[in-house]
Amino acid sequence: MTWDWNAVSGFMPHFWDGLRVTLEALALGSLLSFTLGLVWTLLMRTPTRWVRWPVGVVTEFVRNTPLLVQLFFLFYVLPEWGLTFSALTTGVFAIGLHYSTYTMQVYRAGIEAVPAGQWEAATALNLPRHRTWTAVILPQAIRRVVPALGNYVIAMLKDTPLLMVITVLEMLGQARLYSQQHFQFTEPVTVIGVAFILISYLASLLMRALERRLVR
Repeated sequence: MTWDWNAVSGFMPHFWDGLRVTLEALALGSLLSFTLGLVWTLLMRTPTRWVRWPVGVVTEFVRNTPLLVQLFFLFYVLPEWGLTFSALTTGVFAIGLHYSTYTMQVYRAGIEAVPAGQWEAATALNLPRHRTWTAVILPQAIRRVVPALGNYVIAMLKDTPLLMVITVLEMLGQARLYSQQHFQFTEPVTVIGVAFILISYLASLLMRALERRLVR
Protein backbone atom coordinates (compact mmCIF):
# COMPACT_ATOMS: atom_id res chain seq x y z
CA MET A 1 0.00 0.00 0.00
CA THR A 2 1.38 3.42 -0.98
CA TRP A 3 0.21 6.85 0.08
CA ASP A 4 -0.90 9.01 -2.85
CA TRP A 5 -0.83 12.75 -2.18
CA ASN A 6 -2.54 13.35 -5.52
CA ALA A 7 -5.55 11.47 -4.16
CA VAL A 8 -5.53 13.74 -1.11
CA SER A 9 -5.42 16.90 -3.20
CA GLY A 10 -8.14 15.55 -5.47
CA PHE A 11 -10.35 14.73 -2.49
CA MET A 12 -9.92 18.05 -0.67
CA PRO A 13 -12.62 20.01 -2.59
CA HIS A 14 -15.09 17.26 -1.70
CA PHE A 15 -13.79 17.24 1.86
CA TRP A 16 -14.55 20.95 2.34
CA ASP A 17 -18.09 20.42 1.05
CA GLY A 18 -18.55 17.53 3.48
CA LEU A 19 -17.04 19.50 6.35
CA ARG A 20 -19.48 22.35 5.77
CA VAL A 21 -22.44 19.97 5.87
CA THR A 22 -21.06 18.20 8.97
CA LEU A 23 -20.60 21.44 10.89
CA GLU A 24 -24.01 22.71 9.79
CA ALA A 25 -25.70 19.52 10.97
CA LEU A 26 -23.73 19.62 14.22
CA ALA A 27 -24.53 23.27 15.00
CA LEU A 28 -28.23 23.04 14.19
CA GLY A 29 -28.61 19.63 15.81
CA SER A 30 -26.92 20.86 19.00
CA LEU A 31 -29.10 23.95 19.14
CA LEU A 32 -32.23 21.85 18.67
CA SER A 33 -31.19 19.25 21.25
CA PHE A 34 -30.34 21.87 23.87
CA THR A 35 -33.62 23.72 23.31
CA LEU A 36 -35.84 20.64 23.21
CA GLY A 37 -34.04 19.10 26.16
CA LEU A 38 -34.84 22.14 28.29
CA VAL A 39 -38.46 22.09 27.11
CA TRP A 40 -38.80 18.39 28.04
CA THR A 41 -37.27 19.09 31.46
CA LEU A 42 -39.64 21.94 32.25
CA LEU A 43 -42.66 19.95 31.06
CA MET A 44 -41.66 17.04 33.27
CA ARG A 45 -41.70 19.38 36.27
CA THR A 46 -45.27 20.51 35.72
CA PRO A 47 -47.74 19.39 38.39
CA THR A 48 -50.14 17.96 35.79
CA ARG A 49 -49.58 14.27 35.16
CA TRP A 50 -51.43 14.53 31.84
CA VAL A 51 -48.45 16.56 30.65
CA ARG A 52 -45.71 14.58 32.39
CA TRP A 53 -46.94 11.15 31.28
CA PRO A 54 -46.97 11.77 27.48
CA VAL A 55 -43.64 13.61 27.63
CA GLY A 56 -42.12 10.75 29.61
CA VAL A 57 -43.40 8.14 27.16
CA VAL A 58 -42.15 10.04 24.10
CA THR A 59 -38.70 10.79 25.52
CA GLU A 60 -38.20 7.24 26.77
CA PHE A 61 -39.21 5.84 23.39
CA VAL A 62 -36.82 8.15 21.53
CA ARG A 63 -33.95 7.53 23.94
CA ASN A 64 -34.32 3.74 23.72
CA THR A 65 -34.56 3.64 19.93
CA PRO A 66 -31.37 3.65 17.83
CA LEU A 67 -30.68 6.90 15.99
CA LEU A 68 -30.17 4.93 12.78
CA VAL A 69 -33.70 3.51 13.00
CA GLN A 70 -35.09 6.99 13.62
CA LEU A 71 -33.27 8.32 10.56
CA PHE A 72 -34.73 5.59 8.36
CA PHE A 73 -38.21 6.17 9.76
CA LEU A 74 -38.16 9.94 9.32
CA PHE A 75 -36.67 9.86 5.84
CA TYR A 76 -38.31 6.81 4.27
CA VAL A 77 -41.55 6.23 6.19
CA LEU A 78 -42.90 9.73 6.85
CA PRO A 79 -43.01 10.60 3.10
CA GLU A 80 -45.54 7.79 2.70
CA TRP A 81 -47.77 9.80 5.05
CA GLY A 82 -47.25 13.00 3.08
CA LEU A 83 -44.51 14.48 5.29
CA THR A 84 -41.45 15.10 3.14
CA PHE A 85 -38.37 17.10 4.11
CA SER A 86 -34.90 17.46 2.67
CA ALA A 87 -32.28 14.94 3.72
CA LEU A 88 -30.28 17.50 5.72
CA THR A 89 -33.38 18.85 7.48
CA THR A 90 -34.40 15.30 8.39
CA GLY A 91 -30.92 14.53 9.68
CA VAL A 92 -30.73 17.67 11.80
CA PHE A 93 -34.17 17.00 13.28
CA ALA A 94 -33.32 13.36 14.02
CA ILE A 95 -30.05 14.22 15.77
CA GLY A 96 -31.62 17.09 17.69
CA LEU A 97 -34.62 15.05 18.80
CA HIS A 98 -32.55 12.01 19.73
CA TYR A 99 -30.02 13.88 21.83
CA SER A 100 -32.65 16.13 23.42
CA THR A 101 -33.73 13.11 25.45
CA TYR A 102 -30.21 12.95 26.88
CA THR A 103 -29.74 16.68 27.44
CA MET A 104 -33.09 16.56 29.23
CA GLN A 105 -31.50 14.40 31.92
CA VAL A 106 -28.52 16.74 32.10
CA TYR A 107 -30.79 19.73 32.70
CA ARG A 108 -32.75 17.77 35.28
CA ALA A 109 -29.59 16.99 37.24
CA GLY A 110 -28.50 20.62 37.03
CA ILE A 111 -31.81 21.92 38.32
CA GLU A 112 -31.88 19.42 41.16
CA ALA A 113 -28.34 20.49 42.12
CA VAL A 114 -29.45 24.07 42.76
CA PRO A 115 -29.55 24.49 46.58
CA ALA A 116 -33.00 24.50 48.15
CA GLY A 117 -32.16 27.85 49.72
CA GLN A 118 -32.26 29.46 46.29
CA TRP A 119 -35.87 28.37 45.82
CA GLU A 120 -36.72 29.56 49.31
CA ALA A 121 -35.07 32.93 48.74
CA ALA A 122 -37.02 33.44 45.52
CA THR A 123 -40.24 32.59 47.36
CA ALA A 124 -39.35 34.97 50.21
CA LEU A 125 -38.78 37.76 47.70
CA ASN A 126 -42.17 36.98 46.16
CA LEU A 127 -40.66 36.55 42.71
CA PRO A 128 -43.07 35.42 39.98
CA ARG A 129 -42.59 31.83 38.88
CA HIS A 130 -41.13 32.76 35.51
CA ARG A 131 -38.65 35.16 37.15
CA THR A 132 -37.64 32.46 39.60
CA TRP A 133 -36.76 30.19 36.71
CA THR A 134 -35.12 32.71 34.38
CA ALA A 135 -33.25 34.82 36.95
CA VAL A 136 -32.43 32.36 39.74
CA ILE A 137 -32.68 28.67 38.87
CA LEU A 138 -31.76 28.25 35.20
CA PRO A 139 -28.60 30.44 35.24
CA GLN A 140 -27.20 28.35 38.09
CA ALA A 141 -28.33 25.04 36.61
CA ILE A 142 -26.95 25.69 33.14
CA ARG A 143 -23.62 26.79 34.56
CA ARG A 144 -23.34 23.42 36.26
CA VAL A 145 -24.18 21.32 33.20
CA VAL A 146 -22.01 22.96 30.53
CA PRO A 147 -19.34 20.19 30.67
CA ALA A 148 -21.95 17.47 30.19
CA LEU A 149 -23.57 19.35 27.32
CA GLY A 150 -20.15 19.71 25.73
CA ASN A 151 -19.71 15.95 25.84
CA TYR A 152 -22.95 15.52 23.93
CA VAL A 153 -21.78 17.99 21.28
CA ILE A 154 -18.80 15.72 20.63
CA ALA A 155 -21.08 12.67 20.66
CA MET A 156 -23.32 14.32 18.06
CA LEU A 157 -20.28 15.09 15.92
CA LYS A 158 -19.31 11.41 15.95
CA ASP A 159 -22.86 10.43 14.96
CA THR A 160 -23.05 12.75 11.93
CA PRO A 161 -21.67 9.99 9.62
CA LEU A 162 -24.98 8.19 10.15
CA LEU A 163 -26.58 10.87 7.98
CA MET A 164 -24.92 9.22 5.01
CA VAL A 165 -27.62 6.53 5.05
CA ILE A 166 -30.25 9.14 4.12
CA THR A 167 -28.10 10.55 1.28
CA VAL A 168 -26.58 13.49 3.21
CA LEU A 169 -23.07 13.99 1.86
CA GLU A 170 -21.24 14.91 5.05
CA MET A 171 -17.54 14.09 5.43
CA LEU A 172 -17.87 10.30 5.39
CA GLY A 173 -20.42 10.44 2.60
CA GLN A 174 -18.06 12.52 0.47
CA ALA A 175 -15.17 10.17 1.25
CA ARG A 176 -17.22 7.12 0.33
CA LEU A 177 -18.42 8.69 -2.93
CA TYR A 178 -14.92 9.79 -3.93
CA SER A 179 -13.46 6.38 -3.06
CA GLN A 180 -16.01 4.54 -5.17
CA GLN A 181 -15.42 6.84 -8.12
CA HIS A 182 -11.60 6.73 -8.01
CA PHE A 183 -10.97 3.38 -6.28
CA GLN A 184 -8.80 5.08 -3.65
CA PHE A 185 -10.04 4.45 -0.13
CA THR A 186 -7.07 4.97 2.20
CA GLU A 187 -6.47 8.66 1.62
CA PRO A 188 -10.08 9.99 1.88
CA VAL A 189 -10.90 7.91 4.95
CA THR A 190 -7.65 8.93 6.65
CA VAL A 191 -8.31 12.60 5.94
CA ILE A 192 -11.75 12.53 7.53
CA GLY A 193 -10.44 10.49 10.48
CA VAL A 194 -7.87 13.19 11.20
CA ALA A 195 -10.55 15.85 10.71
CA PHE A 196 -12.85 14.23 13.29
CA ILE A 197 -10.01 14.10 15.81
CA LEU A 198 -9.11 17.75 15.28
CA ILE A 199 -12.72 18.99 15.40
CA SER A 200 -13.42 16.99 18.56
CA TYR A 201 -10.29 18.34 20.21
CA LEU A 202 -11.09 21.93 19.28
CA ALA A 203 -14.66 21.49 20.52
CA SER A 204 -13.39 20.18 23.86
CA LEU A 205 -11.04 23.17 24.18
CA LEU A 206 -13.89 25.58 23.48
CA MET A 207 -16.12 23.91 26.05
CA ARG A 208 -13.37 24.06 28.67
CA ALA A 209 -12.84 27.75 27.98
CA LEU A 210 -16.59 28.36 28.27
CA GLU A 211 -16.69 26.39 31.51
CA ARG A 212 -13.87 28.47 33.01
CA ARG A 213 -15.58 31.66 31.93
CA LEU A 214 -18.86 30.63 33.53
CA VAL A 215 -17.11 29.70 36.76
CA ARG A 216 -15.57 33.17 36.97
